[in-house]
Amino acid sequence: MQQTALVTGGAGGIGDAICRKLASAGYFVYIGYSSSEAKASALAEKIGGKAIKLDVTSSADIAKAAEICGNIDLLINNAGVSEIDLFTSISPEKSSRILAVDLAGTMECSRTFVKGMISRKSGCIVNISSMWGQVGASCEVDYSAAKAGIIGFTKALAKEVAPSGIRVNCVSPGFIMTEMNSRFSPEDLELIREDIPLGIFGEPRHIADAVAFLSSPAAEYITGQVLAVNGGMVI
Repeated sequence: MQQTALVTGGAGGIGDAICRKLASAGYFVYIGYSSSEAKASALAEKIGGKAIKLDVTSSADIAKAAEICGNIDLLINNAGVSEIDLFTSISPEKSSRILAVDLAGTMECSRTFVKGMISRKSGCIVNISSMWGQVGASCEVDYSAAKAGIIGFTKALAKEVAPSGIRVNCVSPGFIMTEMNSRFSPEDLELIREDIPLGIFGEPRHIADAVAFLSSPAAEYITGQVLAVNGGMVI
C-alpha cells in the first residue's frame, strides 16, 4: 500500500521541494496550504498529490485535514512565518502570529495526526525549525523563541511516542534562498554569505534531502534529533 504524507506550508519554497522529494520517493503527498491555493494545486497536479486548505492556526482546518487525509504515515510540520524587527518594536499581533503558526501550529497538527500513528504503532514526524532556534537571532527574537520551542517539542514528543514505534525528528535550516529571504539587498546577501563557512547559500532541495533521509528506513534508529543544514554557519 502506498504511504501517505502531509506537508504543511507545502506551497512555499522549502515546502514545494519537500513535496516533490517525497513524491519521488513514492509517497502520496497532501500539500497543505494557507493562502497559496493556485501554487498548491499546480504542484499537486505535477506530483500526483492533493492540495488541501490548511491554516495551521485554525482548529477547523486541522480537523478537516484529518478527515481528508485519514491516517497518514508521515507528517512534515513546515508551515512558518517570520518577522524582522526589534523585540521592543514588534507588535503584539505579529508576535502572536509567529508563535501561533510556527510553534502552536506544529504542536496542534502533531497532536491531531499522531493519534492515528499511535493506534497503528508506526509513523514519523519531521519538524522544521531554524538555526536561530538553536542559537537565537537579534531582531528575530519571537521567531527564534518559536523555533527553539519546536526543538524542545521534538525532543519531548520523541520520548513520549517512541514506545509506540513513532519517530520524531527536526531539521534546522540555515540561510536558504527562498522567497522569505528575498527581502535582503544584494549587499546584505553578500555579508551573510561571507559568514557561511562553505561559502554558498542553502537551497530548498538541501532541506528536502534532509527530510527525506529522516523519513526513510535509513533513519530507523534515529529519533529526537536535530539535523542542522546550514553550511557550517552554526556548529
